[in-house]
Amino acid sequence: MLHLFHTACEECSRLVTERYSTSFSSAIRLLHKELRQPVFNIYGFVRFTDEIVDTFHDYDKATLLAQFKKETYEAIERGISLNPILHSFQQTVNTYNIDHSLIDAFFHSMEMDLTNKAYDCEGYKEYIYGSAEVVGLMCLYVFCEGKQELYDKLKDSARSLGAAFQKVNFLRDIKADFNGLSRVYFPGCDFNNFTPRDKQQIEEDIHQDFNEAYKGILQLPLKARFGVYVAYKYYLSLFRKIKKVHPESVLEQRIRIPNYYKAMIILRAGVKNQLRLI
Repeated sequence: MLHLFHTACEECSRLVTERYSTSFSSAIRLLHKELRQPVFNIYGFVRFTDEIVDTFHDYDKATLLAQFKKETYEAIERGISLNPILHSFQQTVNTYNIDHSLIDAFFHSMEMDLTNKAYDCEGYKEYIYGSAEVVGLMCLYVFCEGKQELYDKLKDSARSLGAAFQKVNFLRDIKADFNGLSRVYFPGCDFNNFTPRDKQQIEEDIHQDFNEAYKGILQLPLKARFGVYVAYKYYLSLFRKIKKVHPESVLEQRIRIPNYYKAMIILRAGVKNQLRLI
């Protein structure tokens, strides 16, 4: 019957991923079947933690986050939790021996969100590492399946991919972050006077991240390569669409990729995959 408990918890993590991100859940389904659930488990944990600092405005966020952090480490140590999201996450952490320092850094960035409203360059890098790059590294532990040498070879590219995703999210969500949460993640930016030059500088930085990430994607194990490539193409397409719009438009609307175009991305990626071009 314990297997039934494990399965029910894993289904919760998968459901959370599907409800919060159709793009990520679609890309995860393109991974080898052995890799899908561990990545769902990571995303479910990340999503729930992020919800605490971004959404629970009528509650004591600091207390909730501290409690969730405590329960996370207890789950990892005990190898079980009655919280289904934490139970499935600890299974992935313990199965793939994910470095606990990555979890520490993630919680640190979430704690920064409780108080920080603007960032200097160093704070920005610190936040990006903990909120996004470490998520890429957690997934890389899964993709490498215990091959430490391969992990070490690809970790810089994995960090770049996580950073690119997060920075694109920041550009896409400027309206919600600035108007709704009074947050300004990009150093030196005044969103009351967001200029084309400001936007261009941010885009140049993101472009470098995408370039570095692509090099690593091509070296991923076959089990992971196609799904990660599709996620990369999703975000690259979103990034290119954002680049075409004026700074004022980014402040006024949330740029999206329509579902039909996402389907085209998968189709084109599938053809390239069949031709061994990725």
